[in-house]
Amino acid sequence: MAHVRRVFSEGATAIVVRKGDADAGAIFIRTLGANGISALLGPALGLAATEAGERVWRQLVEEGPFDRADPDSVRRIDERLARELQFDPDIWIIEIEDRTGRHFLEPYALAVEEN
Repeated sequence: MAHVRRVFSEGATAIVVRKGDADAGAIFIRTLGANGISALLGPALGLAATEAGERVWRQLVEEGPFDRADPDSVRRIDERLARELQFDPDIWIIEIEDRTGRHFLEPYALAVEEN
């Protein structure tokens, strides 16, 4: 997957947590930063791609401080991913660990979605 290779080339770590459908699965990206902030990005509704064919992303959830040992700190992101899986079982989930919390989607990531 091209995005995982890009993350590694920039000195961060990425893993595919869940493999979805190769043709139809939406991709969701969870970021984990050393600053304690965790975020979830997914496809921007209504804006599947730019005129040049690049995907458009939207930040869906942001949480912090993040602590893997504390179930409450990951609850909102986990709940959102569970809802997405119920709606579409073909999704992909990629987790990125970067000390500054980068998602490596610039310039195609939009602002936080209002729920």
